[in-house]
Amino acid sequence: MKKKFAALLALLMVLPFSGCAKSDDPKAVTKEKTEVSMAMLRLTSSAPLFIAMDKGYFKQEGITIKAEWFDAAHPIAVATASSKVDVGATGITASLFNMAAGNQKLAIVADKGREEKGFPSSALIANTSAYASGVTTIESLRGTRIGITQIGSTFHYMLGRLLEAKGMSLTDVELVPLGKLSAIMAALESKQIDACILNEPNVTKVQSAGFGKMITQVGDVIPYQTSALFFSPEFLKKEAVGVRFLRAYSKACNYYYDAAVAKKSPEQLDEIVKIIAKYTNAPEAEVKLGLPYIDRNGRLLASDIKTQIDWYSSHEMIKGKLSADQVTNAVILENALKN
Repeated sequence: MKKKFAALLALLMVLPFSGCAKSDDPKAVTKEKTEVSMAMLRLTSSAPLFIAMDKGYFKQEGITIKAEWFDAAHPIAVATASSKVDVGATGITASLFNMAAGNQKLAIVADKGREEKGFPSSALIANTSAYASGVTTIESLRGTRIGITQIGSTFHYMLGRLLEAKGMSLTDVELVPLGKLSAIMAALESKQIDACILNEPNVTKVQSAGFGKMITQVGDVIPYQTSALFFSPEFLKKEAVGVRFLRAYSKACNYYYDAAVAKKSPEQLDEIVKIIAKYTNAPEAEVKLGLPYIDRNGRLLASDIKTQIDWYSSHEMIKGKLSADQVTNAVILENALKN
């Protein structure tokens, strides 16, 4: 009996310390509390980020998100490339490609919304007067004033690709750079521009308000990796945190896809609509009408990155040579999906 008691006592003394041993299992390692700053726009395509924040997926990975809200893509690219923020979540622009061509080591790591046939995301919109006058097709844009945020933006790219799909070019229209989405919408309403490209929930907003009419969804004409998540040069060095971040993000992508794309559960769909409305300040009814396609695991439409680089280069918007491999990093997400 004494021997049994001594053995039990020795075991009890060892157990409290056994949890301190280093584990090779990444799930067994205590997750260090980390703050991650993220630059983003209040757009429906940011839905997985909103879901991950709202449902606590980032917190489950030991991550606190410091959200920084912007009104255009270019400043987000600049902030991310200069490591003023850890993660940028916005459109893929010429300025971002130029930073990569200039040896800025930021990387596109995951999908944040793409143009896919049959799914709303970005759309070509005419003001109601222009539409009534016959600006109802891409071909009828010839000679019109088109609002964009700025030269080299996603809106510039989409417009160019749409025109080229119909045998036209950017020289067939007058581009009006207005800087911000809010300024584009105001110019459309006041008829200072004939048409523009907007993304959700703004597409539904202007139609519901009665001053815009849709000509076409962009995804019905071209497939396009519109926006993505970018890691800054400094954040790329924190690979373990990056894996945890993307693990939370891909979990939210799963949740969004099952509800909004696969439509597996009406209750789950209503839940994500409420979450998106909360972060975009848009009515739930409008949000529900404009839910875009997002890959279930957050994987990029990788082949389209080369298409974009080639287009921007052919229009002399990228200085120097750049390959898709220089600006993308799929490894971090794949590592996140394994764990």
